[in-house]
Amino acid sequence: MTKNKFLVVALLGIGFCNSQQKEVQEQHLANYVVSNTAMQQEHIQENKEVFDHRLFDQLLKKYVNKNGAVNYEGIKTHQKPLRDYLESIRVHTPKNKWSREDELAYYMNAYNAMTIDLIVRNYPLKSIKDIKDPWEQRLWKIGEKLISLEEIEHEILRKMNEPRIHFGINCASFSCPPLMDEAFTAAQVDAQLQRLAVQFINDPKRNTITAGRVEISNIFKWFRKDFTKNGDLIDFLNSYSKVKIDKNARVRYMDYDWSLNE
Repeated sequence: MTKNKFLVVALLGIGFCNSQQKEVQEQHLANYVVSNTAMQQEHIQENKEVFDHRLFDQLLKKYVNKNGAVNYEGIKTHQKPLRDYLESIRVHTPKNKWSREDELAYYMNAYNAMTIDLIVRNYPLKSIKDIKDPWEQRLWKIGEKLISLEEIEHEILRKMNEPRIHFGINCASFSCPPLMDEAFTAAQVDAQLQRLAVQFINDPKRNTITAGRVEISNIFKWFRKDFTKNGDLIDFLNSYSKVKIDKNARVRYMDYDWSLNE
């Protein structure tokens, strides 16, 4: 066989190998996509979630302690997880097929993540009130819509007729119900809100309750309408209080401490 024939055969062999390698690579990629999609669907089915909040959950576990104090300096130093989560909030917006629990978890987590971001953008500071119009600023997006904390709270969450949301969303202040060190999930949101309601109402730093007299958070004054749709305020408090409050107990409201929750 001549040298030219040897060259032709060799080139054909190389071309055949390259073609095989390309087919194998493409097959591996296709298998990965199918496998990854299946894993995501399995995660959704197992946890009954349409949105994966694990990134925010990891951030909260790392930077929030059991008392709700937030390490804003740490988050400011390592902002990528927060940025990535806010981007996922922007991209993956609620759909008609979402359950009420999915929407509650999504919007409360979004509110809390945006509040953290607002503080980080202005840190260091002593209070969220050091920021001009903190609840009206439209610094974030859900889909292509710019949105503020005020809009999420008043136009979305409060319209869901779930008064316990006031114990779940955090205003970055000491007198606010403490921020959880975990994210809300659709599967656990009802149990999480129940736990937060009991903890907050029975927290002597934020509410003082006796049978004949209660000195409670201003949250119950500001959002009284939300808490009295199925009875009066005493009825609502008694649903979670460890002390049975008399029907005619005297009600007073505590001063609100807007110091940063760090």
